[in-house]
Amino acid sequence: MENCSVAFQDANYDESKIPGFTLPDVLTANNGQPISTAQQWEGRRREIIDLFSSQMFGKRPSTQPTATYSVRDLSGDSLPFDALIQEITITLTAGTKSQAVKVLLFLPKSSQPAPIFLGPNFNGNHTVCNHSEISLPTTWVPNDREGQINDHRAVESMRGTSSSRWPIELAIESGFGVATVYCGDFDSDYDDNFAGGVHDLLRAETSSDSDPGDDNQDNAQSSDWGTISAWAWGLSKVMDYLETDHRINAQRIAVVGHSRLGKTALWAGATDSRFAMIVSNNSGCGGAALSRRRIGESVRRINTSFPHWFNQRFKFYNDNEDAAPIDQHMLIASLAPRPVYITSATQDQWADPKGEFQSAFYANPVYKLLGTQGLALEAFPVPQTPCHSLIGYHLRTGKHDITAYDWQEFITHAKMHMK
Repeated sequence: MENCSVAFQDANYDESKIPGFTLPDVLTANNGQPISTAQQWEGRRREIIDLFSSQMFGKRPSTQPTATYSVRDLSGDSLPFDALIQEITITLTAGTKSQAVKVLLFLPKSSQPAPIFLGPNFNGNHTVCNHSEISLPTTWVPNDREGQINDHRAVESMRGTSSSRWPIELAIESGFGVATVYCGDFDSDYDDNFAGGVHDLLRAETSSDSDPGDDNQDNAQSSDWGTISAWAWGLSKVMDYLETDHRINAQRIAVVGHSRLGKTALWAGATDSRFAMIVSNNSGCGGAALSRRRIGESVRRINTSFPHWFNQRFKFYNDNEDAAPIDQHMLIASLAPRPVYITSATQDQWADPKGEFQSAFYANPVYKLLGTQGLALEAFPVPQTPCHSLIGYHLRTGKHDITAYDWQEFITHAKMHMK
């Protein structure tokens, strides 16, 4: 599973061993003042985004690159279902540097603008669908467990190997388009000390703001953006393009992600209000799961295994979660009043399903303050009983994965709430 490359013996899975903790109050401002109106919440929301930026995901460059687009129509004849398929190349330019990103877009054949699910993929657009005309990525890709890739270069034999995670036909038949982009086109998923990808593209613009009192700095830029923030930023660049396509209903674009890309979807939704719905599937630590529960993957473990995902400052909270001014219920709350759908799996204890549910539950006060329903559940549900209140949740049987069952519930939630 993506969240865990090794089984760690020190991980706790016993609810009785969870230490006592108190969550930061989402409706208390940094200065201690209570938040009781929608207008006050807007200021508190900005505080929360700033806290997650400085303490966890990292501060992004202030200057944006220019973007140009080119569109290539692919043959729909190779698809087992009836849809339009295009490959869009987004070229990002900053100064003398440029970087190309390819977006794969499937649209239903309709006279009406289509709602869209936008999500990043792990291994390249060619793995999403077995179509011979989809370009292979030229950037670093992870080696696969079966040994088809052993030098981090994409190969033809991987076409369609992730199609079970992308039931495009189900979405098309439900009236939804699907757009996906390889996350590695923005930044490779390994620790290169933030030397490549869009980190390099925008190097001159990267903040050098550091915390002089932080004894845990690995470099001078302790609050600079990590890889997950770069991926989320990239999804906003894709959104910029989708807004230009008249065949797409830009007011009904949902951002979706699984595992580390579920963390990405949450941060993309928090930092870009254009996303009309946010879907987090099995996102675990650093995503929907409460860090203070310390079950399965902990802050220390995620920062040790994946030191590039977050900023350097976040390492200060290794085995020190209670010192953080944030926890993940605040990230969910920052999405209010937009619809959110959070999912877990019974065999994915590493991602702490109950902690994912509790983040949704403890985001409720903000949704209710804004006059919406929030999460209708009062207790952790049994498997296969999806809840489609404005904050939706389901616990699916099975392992760490994203399945057709999950997608069917994403679609159901979108039809109910993304209007």
